[in-house]
Amino acid sequence: MEVTRERAWQTLTEHTRSEALLRHALAVEAAVGAYARQAGEDEELWRATALLHDFDYEIHPTLDRHPQEGAPILRDQGYPEELIEAVLSHAEHLSLPRDTPLKKTLFACDELSGFIHACGLVRPDGIETLEPKSVKKKLKQPSFAAGVNREDVYKGAEGLGVDLDEHIRFVTEALRPIAPELGLRTQADAA
Repeated sequence: MEVTRERAWQTLTEHTRSEALLRHALAVEAAVGAYARQAGEDEELWRATALLHDFDYEIHPTLDRHPQEGAPILRDQGYPEELIEAVLSHAEHLSLPRDTPLKKTLFACDELSGFIHACGLVRPDGIETLEPKSVKKKLKQPSFAAGVNREDVYKGAEGLGVDLDEHIRFVTEALRPIAPELGLRTQADAA
C-alpha cells in the first residue's frame, strides 16, 4: 500500500469524530511535516504517521489499550511497520526506543503542538505573535493545559537535539499557516 496523506486522513476520520482530536492530529501533522521537509525526509510518510498517531484514541481511550490496540488496525489496512512502530513509540508508557528521526520527531511534536494550540486559544491573535518566552512561561503554570505532560515536552526537544526555544519557535511557525483550521483566531479576527 502506498502511504498518502489522503489515505491517512481517511483512516483517521473513520475512527475519530472529536473535533479536538482532529485538530490535534492536524497540528502534529503540520509540525512533523515541517521537520520532514527541513531534513529532506519522506514528508508524505511523516505526515501520515502524525495524522494517525492518536487515530484510535476514541475507541481505546486508556493507556492499557492506546495505541497498542490500534496497531493491528493499521496493519490490517496495510500501513508499513515504519509508520506503526513510530505510532507505538510516541506512547511513553510503552517504553519503546525512539531510534529513528521519525520516532523522535513525532514524540517531540506531539505534546508541544497541543500546548502551543492551547496557548493560542487564550490569546487575542492566536499564535500569530506567540514567542517561545510566552510558551515557556505557560509551561511553568501547572494549571494551564494541565493535560499536557511537561516532561515529555522537554524530553522531546532533548531527543531531537534542539534547543527548547528553537523547537517551540519551529513548531509555532509550522502551525501558523493552519491556525484557522485549528480554530485559532488571527490578527485579522482580533482587529
